[in-house]
Amino acid sequence: MRPLTEEETQAVFKKLAEYTGASLKNIIAPQEDGDRNVFRLSQNRVYLVRLSMANLATSIARDNLLSLGTCLGKFTKSGKFRIHITALPILAEHARHKLWIRPNGVMPFLYGGNVVKAHVGRYSEDCPEHQGLVVYTMDDVPLGFGVSARSTAESRRLDPTGVVCFRQADCGEYLRDEDTLFQSG
Repeated sequence: MRPLTEEETQAVFKKLAEYTGASLKNIIAPQEDGDRNVFRLSQNRVYLVRLSMANLATSIARDNLLSLGTCLGKFTKSGKFRIHITALPILAEHARHKLWIRPNGVMPFLYGGNVVKAHVGRYSEDCPEHQGLVVYTMDDVPLGFGVSARSTAESRRLDPTGVVCFRQADCGEYLRDEDTLFQSG
């Protein structure tokens, strides 16, 4: 595992800022015990790790270290950063825009579908178009995240089958992609 380069750090921060906004600084801010979170790269995957744990991991050979901390996502071969579903707990805690779906929309979303207006229970005010948002059940359980298809004002005028949120990742991926989710490469 190695620290991220300047370009890699900018790509990760830019992608995380789409979902967290100004609360991005809370992810890397020092904690009460004086420790802080850092980003580490291993086999094109970016991990969020406590600094004390990352320092301890330096004594383990790179070939023997499979994972450490929370996997936020990975860099594609073209150099773009893609967030994985494993980052959902961090995104949900710091999300700027949120979308709650009704019970009848949970299964279509978990099977990989986009969120349509008929399934929306409520959503954050003033959410612009093409902004990252976290999708919750009506009981405040985070299910995944996506990108808003329309702004909040435009979404209210849509017909019931109009897409409100394009799915990026959902908890159903743990089952659908279990063979490839944690593979390297």
